[in-house]
Amino acid sequence: MSPTPLVSRRLFLRQTLAFSAASALTGALTGCDSLKIPVAGTDASHMLMLGDWGADGAHTDQNRVAAAMQAYVKSGNLNTQALMMLGDSFYGTLGSVNSPRWSEQFEQMYPSAVFNCPAYSIPGNHDYIYDDQALRFNVELAYAAIGKSRWTMPSRFYRYTFPVVNPVLTVIALDSNIPYADGSTQSGAFTTMSDAQRKAQLAWLTEELAKPLTTPFLALAGHHPLYSDGPHGDNARLIQDWDALLRKYNVHLYLAGHDHDLQHLEFEGHPTSFFCSGSGGAGLYALTKQETERGPYAQETFGFSHLEATAKLLTLRHVDSTGTVVHAFTKSPENKVEILT
Repeated sequence: MSPTPLVSRRLFLRQTLAFSAASALTGALTGCDSLKIPVAGTDASHMLMLGDWGADGAHTDQNRVAAAMQAYVKSGNLNTQALMMLGDSFYGTLGSVNSPRWSEQFEQMYPSAVFNCPAYSIPGNHDYIYDDQALRFNVELAYAAIGKSRWTMPSRFYRYTFPVVNPVLTVIALDSNIPYADGSTQSGAFTTMSDAQRKAQLAWLTEELAKPLTTPFLALAGHHPLYSDGPHGDNARLIQDWDALLRKYNVHLYLAGHDHDLQHLEFEGHPTSFFCSGSGGAGLYALTKQETERGPYAQETFGFSHLEATAKLLTLRHVDSTGTVVHAFTKSPENKVEILT
């Protein structure tokens, strides 16, 4: 059973409700100042995120989103210290580490002159398709292993801290391609890990979460959302495996893609904010739940996301392909959430 949703963003702003639960939303509309791009020079660190971006063919929409990302960074004079690529990195055929798509759709699309930082990547379902007898994510692992690119993917799942110097956020990057509900590992062109691999990752995740946390904030990242207002809906298998761990270890954020839209979901009594950024360039998906039903935010729009981090506060923003901040909220180490837009 899904947890109880909090009031939608529009109802929240209209009714100005406050909740006392640990992860409850507080505050009300704070005005247009919250929409402004932050200006460099503060003690904040900046990460940009996007999923489902490596469209095949003309990739017109990927170009628009990437251009908006560059303009956003330049407008705020931001020092972007990480990119988080949330899976489905390449649609169509990738082939090998020598494919021109690496240059065209990663190195040039998100140029080092603007994003001189690691680009942490996790596998999506489109990265679990065979290209020339090899699973695509193995090509992505091999490209990272060459060591000449910002593309960072040391394994299918791994841990890193952000920023590299004086980190304030621990990120556990996961492979969410677990077997289907019937136990199968194949559905059409898509494959998954084996159940033995699922259990091994779950054991690793449990061990990692049990380690003393050295940063004020903790996030998990997986391509597939646990909860989604998009057509893929809630993922019962991931909820079964991971939700209790999110609650037990008071995980602040779960970052995902997969549904081609931008979402932010909050549930009463749940410590975790569920943040989906899956509209980096592939075709959009129509929502099956509106934000008036389960929010505070869910919209079918191309865009990317911005995580601004200090030791005292996380600020997360969804930004559309025109560079407009369409949704923003803050989160404290104590899991207090305040909607800004």
